Amino acid sequence: MIPQSKPDSDFPYWLVAVVGLGLWGFWQILESDLHTQILSTLMRGVQVTVFVTLVGFALAAALGLLIALMSLSGSLILRQVARFYTEIVRGIPIIVLLLYVAFVLAPGLVALRNTVLEPLGFEPIRTREFSLLWRAIIALMIGYSAFIAEVFRAGLQSVDEGQIEAANALGLKRWHRFRFIVFPQAIRTILPPLGNDFVAMIKDSSLVSVLGVLDVTQLGKVTAAGNFRYFETYNVVALIYLTMTISLSIVLRRLEVRLRNRP
Repeated sequence: MIPQSKPDSDFPYWLVAVVGLGLWGFWQILESDLHTQILSTLMRGVQVTVFVTLVGFALAAALGLLIALMSLSGSLILRQVARFYTEIVRGIPIIVLLLYVAFVLAPGLVALRNTVLEPLGFEPIRTREFSLLWRAIIALMIGYSAFIAEVFRAGLQSVDEGQIEAANALGLKRWHRFRFIVFPQAIRTILPPLGNDFVAMIKDSSLVSVLGVLDVTQLGKVTAAGNFRYFETYNVVALIYLTMTISLSIVLRRLEVRLRNRP
């Protein structure tokens, strides 16, 4: 019989190694004028990367929860619409979705807005006034909402039916059943894959550089093209992303353990 290990009780040797490598990397940066200059340039893009990730993920989570609730509703039409949306969006690569939203959907929305509101006296706007930053956020929202919807659906379905029946017997309304009974239990199942999607979005936010958004990746490309020090520049780019993703992974793991140990 194979003994069962307890991953949460293992000493995090991997974390010690990661922290050591990270400290060594930052020490190398601080010791080199070239690396310090590269880091100061790239740090201007961290704010954009964080903004795109936080806003995009928040919107994707909200839309994903709505799609999940539609897929679990008693209406056949809502269930079919949710399944259609999920399967179509999951089948499109994120970079293709970025380009489609930026150069097809955004101009279409601007044209629709002008068609509807211009006769009412509103000033027309041009497509170029639609920020590329928000086009990228909308694309990430659409792309990730389909995956997050499946996470929410699986988590909500994992709640025992007896809990819902007991809530019905107590006379709780549907919203109260969801808020006080279903969701608090489902979040324990939802959090780990949801956290993985959050980490993945940090990495996929680098794709917004194809639209010219000045995030960490785009500034790295511009910097490397100017100083021709590709090795040093992309080492710093990788270190910045690793710092963000590993820090977030540690926080999410601690939160997961706390939720698991909660009675």
